[in-house]
Parts: sequence; structure tokens; C-alpha cells
Amino acid sequence: MKRSWMYGSVGLLSAAALAGCGAQAGPVDTARVANQTNGKPSAVALQLQKTVNALRFQEVLDTAPPSSAQAKTLMNPVDKEARNGLEQRRSLLAAADDAKPISQQPQLDATVIELDKNGRPVSSGTVLMSPTYKKPVVVPVDKNMSTTAVRWRQWDDAGWYANKGQGTVDIVPGREGASLDFMSPYPASVLKLMVNFGVLQLVDQGKVKLDATYDYKPTETSSLCGGATSKTVSQYIDESLTWSSNAASCALVKMLHDNGAVDGLNKTFQSLGLQTLQLKNTNPANGGRWGNPVTMSSLDTAKLLTLVNGAPGTVWTGPDGKPVTSAVLSATARKFFQDKLRSQGWNDMLSTPNWCGKYPAPGIPHAVPSRWVGPDGTVTVNGSKFGRDVRPCNGKAEVSFAHKTGWVNNSAADAGIVKALPGKGGRSYIVVVFSNLGTQYVDADRPATPEGIYPFAFTEKFAKLGKIVDTYEKSRAARG
Repeated sequence: MKRSWMYGSVGLLSAAALAGCGAQAGPVDTARVANQTNGKPSAVALQLQKTVNALRFQEVLDTAPPSSAQAKTLMNPVDKEARNGLEQRRSLLAAADDAKPISQQPQLDATVIELDKNGRPVSSGTVLMSPTYKKPVVVPVDKNMSTTAVRWRQWDDAGWYANKGQGTVDIVPGREGASLDFMSPYPASVLKLMVNFGVLQLVDQGKVKLDATYDYKPTETSSLCGGATSKTVSQYIDESLTWSSNAASCALVKMLHDNGAVDGLNKTFQSLGLQTLQLKNTNPANGGRWGNPVTMSSLDTAKLLTLVNGAPGTVWTGPDGKPVTSAVLSATARKFFQDKLRSQGWNDMLSTPNWCGKYPAPGIPHAVPSRWVGPDGTVTVNGSKFGRDVRPCNGKAEVSFAHKTGWVNNSAADAGIVKALPGKGGRSYIVVVFSNLGTQYVDADRPATPEGIYPFAFTEKFAKLGKIVDTYEKSRAARG
């Protein structure tokens, strides 16, 4: 009797079904799951579809519309994140007064995986939106939370306009007959989840030690990566995950190359059934060259975080028929990974406690980690000042959010693990959103950013999405 999920998103398991199957820590009765769903999308998939549609992401404004001279300077750079600085951000904001309505329906890929108290997935939903799918579509998945129904394409900055978001380069081969065709948004700094997963596997294998010093000596210069540094592996990981240091992440990518581990990491993702997770085309000389061949879908990213979160027994079955378990990382490595993600400084997409005010709207209700909060209650992350007292929002926190954000001008990404604080509703789930609505896009009623304050990074529609998802999951937990 194998653990199984129904097609049409993962089958929704009711409390009664769980009780009848004895499924809290063991295998699920496939017949009972089938009877619960009748082959239809899960409740969370339908809720996610409804929410994404209602938020009307197509109403944002574009500060670099395709007809502008600025748009041409943003297309397909070799190191996409090298230009992702405050200077570019402020340049885009300077054009906000002349912003135009976005030229077509935005690209969005979102997944929620619902977990039981042991961290085992009990249901999931994935939706896609694009110029082709103006009304979001639910992705059908099989018993392993995998799908062959999508022809995944690499992101192409210029191609999003030229091909109506269709894409031309396949991420996963052999999908020409798939019912859905989707160009996956560039994951931006969420790619650092893949990098750090690979490094922690090296730690588990005894090839790297967290307290050992790594001398990063790039043999080619890169504006993304910077010059030589010498720090402990633990410090590089902390800087990569908590304040998204590109330089630290380049060092970790180079460390993977130094150990001949990049190809092995990509093969590991394939063996785990995470086919869209691909850390490809990076430069072994400096760890840079982060471009469109680096790919992640929301579903595979959410599944990776499900393993990082930890669950007993077989979580799903890989393409080779072998069980996939959370032991892909040791318990110590998983805890270290989660602790760093909970220490996130950039809480400004699906969650917005760094801003704590009327704009942007409140998102997933968690607290800003104390390391970023000054005596006056305001947040500063690596020199970037948010300028608002966050203590009132911290006092109202209901969950922890171990997550990683990412952004460039045409990429917005947030991926994390949500767990209720004691006495605050009991929900536990994974949420991942990738979109092309990066820092280039603004809300029509967006207030001005005060001088010296870090600019608003995203449309507040993402925070509203996060809040609606969390409210739904809190209600699910209350229903048992």
C-alpha cells in the first residue's frame, strides 16, 4: 500500500480521511484519497486560483515599458543580479511618474503545500498565470506531487514581449505534447536555496566543514561577485541566506565547482523528481554568471522546502521508483538551513513586517528577526533602512516564516516554510511564488519613498496574496 495523491493537484485529505487511514505517520490509503477528491483539483488549488485571479496583477504599472529606451538596457544581462542594486531601483522609480499599464497579463507561478503536524504533505495546489492563461490555471499533479502536464520554458526577457510569454527553450525535455506551456520566471536570489542545499550536502559528506575557512579566489573578475574574500563556510551561508549577499553566494557556487559538485547537484535534483531545479551555466572561475539557464518552478521549490522542513518516512517516490526522504539532508543540516531562513532580513514580498504600516498591505503575519531591529524599532538590512517602527507588527505575529526572497527588475520571488507560533492557529504549510513583476513594476497608488529609505520592492498584491493564503490555512487548521 503506497502513499498516493490524486491527479488534478494533490488530493485533499479531510480529517475523517486521515483518521480512517491512520495516516499521521504512515502510508495513505489510495482508495480513500481518490474517494475524497474524485479526480478534481484540491480545495487549496481552487482557493489559490481564485485568489490570484481576484488580485488583478494585470493592473500594475510598468516603469520601463517596451517602447522606452530604458527597457532595452534591461534585456538578458549575463549576470542578471549584478544590476539589481539601489541605483537601478531608484532609476526605475524616477520613471514612475511616466509609468504605463503593463503591456500584457503578467507571468506568475504559485504553489502551496499543506502539511500535517509531522511535516508530511497532505494536499497541494499549483497555479500558473501568463498572457496565454489570463485566468490562472490549476496544474494537475500525480501521486508524487509531480506533473508532466507543463512544458516548462526558460525565461527570456525579450521573448516575454515578442512571444507573449511563451518561451522557446525547454527546461525539461520531451514535453512537446504537454497540455500547458509556460515560461518560468527567473528565480532571482531564490536560486540561493539550491546553492546552499548543495553546500550542506557537501558538509554532510564530510567534504566541507561549516567552521572551516574558505579562501574565495576568483580567477575572473565579475561585478556580481566582487574580489577575493576569506570567511568560514558558515558565515558565507549566513550572508547568502539572511541578507542575500551575491558575493557570499558566488563564493559558495565556486566552492561547489571546486569540489566538482555542480553536475552532481543537478543530478540529485533530477533523482528527487525536482526536474525544473537546475543550477546551470554558472562560471567555475568565480561562481557568477547567473542567467536564464538557472531555473526553478514553484512546485519543485516547494517540494525541496518540504524536504528541508523534514518529514518522517517516504515523502514521495522519485522517477526511479526509489523513496525520497528528508534524509537527503541530515537533521543537523536541516535545522541549520531552517535557522538561517528564519533569520531572513528581507521581509517585503509575501510578508511585509519590515514596513509595518498601511502600505504595503500586511502579508504573512510573522515578526522581523531581532538582529535587524534597532533600538528605535526600525529595520536596517545590510545598510538599507526601512524607517518604520516594526514593534507593533512583531507583537501581533502569529507564525514563523523561514523563507528566501529574490528580485531583479523583471523577477519577484519568495519561497518559505510557515509554522504557527504556539497558540496561534496551528497551521503549517509551504508557499512559493515566482513572477516577472519585479522592481520594474509599481502600484498605481504607490506612495513616494522618503529620502534615505529603502524603496518599496514589489507590488503590494504579493503581500495580499500571502495574507489571504495564511488566513485560509489558519481556517483549515481550525477545522482540523
